[in-house]
Parts: sequence; C-alpha cells; structure tokens
Amino acid sequence: MKGFLEDANYSIGLLDEGATLADVIDNCIYEHTHTGKRAFYVGDLGKLVKNNIQWQNVMAPIKPFYPVRCNSTPGVLEILGTLGVGFACSSKSEMALVQDLGISPENIIYTNPCKQASQIKYAAKAGINIMTCDSDTELKKIARNHPNAKLLLHIATEDITADEEMNMKFGTTLKSCRHLMECAKELGVQIVGVKFHVSGSCKELQTYIHAISDARCVFDMAEEFGFKMNMLDIGGGFTGSELQLEEVNHVIRPLLDVYFPKESGVNVIAEPGYYYVSSAFTLAVNIIAKKTVEYDKLLPSGMEQTRNDDEPVFTYYINDGVYGSFASKLSEKLNTIPEVHKKYKEDEPLFASSLWGPSCDELDQIVENCLLPELSVGDWLIFDNMGSGTLGEQSTFNDYQRPLIYYMMSFSDWDEMQDAGIASDTLMKNFFFVPSCIQLSPEDRFSTAA
Repeated sequence: MKGFLEDANYSIGLLDEGATLADVIDNCIYEHTHTGKRAFYVGDLGKLVKNNIQWQNVMAPIKPFYPVRCNSTPGVLEILGTLGVGFACSSKSEMALVQDLGISPENIIYTNPCKQASQIKYAAKAGINIMTCDSDTELKKIARNHPNAKLLLHIATEDITADEEMNMKFGTTLKSCRHLMECAKELGVQIVGVKFHVSGSCKELQTYIHAISDARCVFDMAEEFGFKMNMLDIGGGFTGSELQLEEVNHVIRPLLDVYFPKESGVNVIAEPGYYYVSSAFTLAVNIIAKKTVEYDKLLPSGMEQTRNDDEPVFTYYINDGVYGSFASKLSEKLNTIPEVHKKYKEDEPLFASSLWGPSCDELDQIVENCLLPELSVGDWLIFDNMGSGTLGEQSTFNDYQRPLIYYMMSFSDWDEMQDAGIASDTLMKNFFFVPSCIQLSPEDRFSTAA
C-alpha cells in the first residue's frame, strides 16, 4: 500500500466498516516508529468518489476536467479517470501521465498559458488539440507547431482582492479578443471557445456573472469572423465545500440557461482541482528537533503579548517543509492547523509554538504561531486537507526522503463504484483487504503492489 510519489505501482487498502482513517494513521505511525520516522500521507480515495457524486448532483451537466498539477499521484489519476473525469494538463509530463492511463485525447486539454514549442509539438503528435491562448505571441507559436489546434481564448476576470494582488494574472481583454481573432483568421487557426478562471479566494460571486457575460460577448464576436464556437470553460476556484458549490451553481445556472442554452450546442466544462483532492489527503509529520525561544521573537509583529514570563515558548522542527509537502505555503496561507497525535489531558497547559521544516532556511516556516501542549522529539503532528498542491514534483532538499503514500477506501465507497459500473478490472488489481481493529505486522499491513 505504500509507494513513492512518482511510482506507478501502488495498492489501496480496502477497509471494512469498522476501520477508520484514524486507525490507518495509528497503524502507519506504529510502523514508522519502529522502522524510521518518515513523513507520510494517508489518501482516502473514497472522498474522490463522494466529491464526484456531489459534483454530478449539483453541477451537472458541466463536465469536470481535473488539473493534474493539483495532485498527480497515480491513485488519484486512476480513480478520476475511472470516474470519467477529463484532465487539464500544464506540461508534457502531465499529458504523458494521463495518456498512460488510456485517457483519450478528447478528454485532455492543454492549459499552460506559457507553452514551450516542443510541448506544443508533443500535444500535436499525441492528438491533444484543445488548448488555451491569451496573447498573439502564444497564438503564433501554436500556429507554427500545431496547425490543428482548437483554441479556447482565455479572458481575464476582475477578481483581484487584497490577498491576490501579488499573484500572476493571465487572460486577455475583450478588446484584445478581436485582435486575436483577426490573427487566428490570418494564420488559419481554429478558435472554438472561451475560458475564464475565478479564484477560490474571490468572495464576490458576481465575478461569475461578469465573466459569463464577457464570454457571451466573445462568442458573438466570433460569429463575425466565422468561427464555430462550442466550448465554455469556467475554470476552477471550487473550494471543496458543498455550500460553495451550490452558491456558485445558483449564480451561474440562470446565466448559462440564457446565454448558453442546451440547444446552442455549447459544452460547458470546469477545472475543479482543490475541490476533488484537498480533503482526501492527510499528512503526518514527525518532530525532529525542539528549541526554547524568547516569546517576543516568536510572535508576529503587532500581536499582543499576554503571557506569564515564566512560561516556555517552543520552536519545533519537523521532517517535512516548504521544500516538500508545504510548498504552497510559499505563496499562500496554510489552510489547515496541526493536530497532535499523542493523547494528552484536556486540562494540560498549552504553550505558544512555531513549526519549521528541516532545511534550517528562514523561508521554511510552516506555522508562525499556534498553541500546543509541550511536545517531544519523536512526537507526531497531523495536518488534514493536504491533498492539493502538495503531491507533485518536490525538492529533495538536504536529502530528506519524500513522504510515502498510503491509499485507502471504505467498502461502502467501493460498493458505490461497483454499483455505478465504474470499477474497472485494472483498478481492482490494486485493492487488498485490511481488517479492522487488528494490529498487524508492517509487512502484512502495508505490502507494496507487485
């Protein structure tokens, strides 16, 4: 059941109804305590099934195209492929990874806004025709290297918030769309649709209204140039919450019915990545070093200092950091809080603490300030919601080992896949039964797939 992130061979522990995610984590920690304290993930692939059912119930007929960069582990890709989800790829390696699963080119889109010529040629050779474009430079590059490409014009959305001002923005303006259509006509390149993206941190759902209205303007513009448009990509930004999904659907459904009704022949797609995988993965890390520090050096600037001067303040170093599983921390806030694995009393005192990665780099800070009971070297911390943006290519800074992955799924989720007729023979070979409430030896509990 364990495998390296880049290892295509993996297995999935099939848990009976008496076993829980906590049991799996306990068993993994038991194993690692005896064989070497290494960070690891537990991935509940059943959550992908649940999230897909939820998507179909709320967002159908909008087809999801999963952004591979969010989490490219083999278990995730194979489950989503089996569920009939399409894939949005940003590189040659991602396209090859998805093609190895037997996904047809029609279910793959190439979404990188800044494409390498060699990778455009690879897409052309592989028959992956649908790709995005937001500038005349990209358009000319695509025309030279993939004359059969079918382009989605990526239009900008006005969703910049205070938290996003420093992020890179992609997408063209409505005015520039006319220029791009003129260029495409001259170059003989097909434009077949529009893409936009609304960030998950955008609180104004009205942004969707403006974006869909702008998309309709681009479709109308395309008619003047004789382009046959048949696709609208509403991007990602779905947080994983059913409430947020329903709120977005409530806003966009009336507009889609008016601007892109079923009889128009326009296929509406989306790129939910975080939505599918974030809640499915839990990360366990081990404390490798501990220091007592001065309180005023730990607190963020401006935070009120209300504590007894005699209370210790702790800095903990763990065996994973921003050069590994917490890479997204370099560009955004951590969306999960650490949970202590060991049992402690409810009335046990809590101390101001900070968490750092193993690199001893000033950027390698994971949690600036939190309250934890006093911990020791060798104790474990658990982070949930770690499935997105953390399981791709990672640095091996200072030769620290990459986390292992332990996949699991409950019998009820497996039955749901079978009932839906989507449990393929290829996927079934990866499953093995894990009894509940039984302490098995590491060899019996987590055998590597052949």
